[in-house]
Amino acid sequence: MPGRRQGQTVIKTAARRIAWITGAGKGIGRGLAKRLAEDGWSVCASARTAADLESLAAACPVGHLHPYVLDVIDPSATRTVLTAIEAEWGPPDLAILNAGTHIPVTAVDLDAEPFRMLMETNVMGTVYGMTNLLPIMRRRGSGHIVVVSSLAGYRGLPTSAAYGASKAALINMCEALRPELDAMGIKLQVINPGFVETPLTDQNDFQMPFLVSVDKAIQHIMRGLASGSFEVTFPRRFAFIMKVLRILPDRLFFAVTRRMIKP
Repeated sequence: MPGRRQGQTVIKTAARRIAWITGAGKGIGRGLAKRLAEDGWSVCASARTAADLESLAAACPVGHLHPYVLDVIDPSATRTVLTAIEAEWGPPDLAILNAGTHIPVTAVDLDAEPFRMLMETNVMGTVYGMTNLLPIMRRRGSGHIVVVSSLAGYRGLPTSAAYGASKAALINMCEALRPELDAMGIKLQVINPGFVETPLTDQNDFQMPFLVSVDKAIQHIMRGLASGSFEVTFPRRFAFIMKVLRILPDRLFFAVTRRMIKP
């Protein structure tokens, strides 16, 4: 979908940096879009519904938010949106591939469909963004790609069999691509948050340790984007706990996760 109204003149401002954010309708994506727009970026925001993007545009400085309706699981639509962004505003300097969802899975009602849906959205939606971004950034010899994953990708946790697997795939993919992209002049970072207070986590029926607000999450992410770090994790204490779980021997790890299972 075009990022401008019919008949509106497109004025390209060379000095203004261009960002593309997927999953910008709610939660972290919406918060990042607002923050970047307030910081003077031209933000090309993608979400599945026009209503979310209209609400976002109304909350941003005039002329800084350009909406592009997109379902990231459609590779052709992703290509069309990026082609339109490049033609109308210029090649993205920064791309934040944030679109994702969560469906809890247990062994009691194990079904293939949640795995298919989460892999399609969380993994392939990100891959379609990457495959269309890289030719643009390689031609220019620079760029910055940010993949939003999760601390849930560190190790398998109860009810996160599908979600955690999808996020682990993103972390592994970014680790594999980082050295090659460095050589191309393209910066790649992965964001691994803990629990953030969003419409997605509002659906959880369990206590979420170290829950942070979207505003706090945006502060952490913005600091991370300005750094040279490959991985950005937060909140610090929860990230530390997950890193410890990552290196625990299996016997000790499963002793911990058994206690997480609801009776």
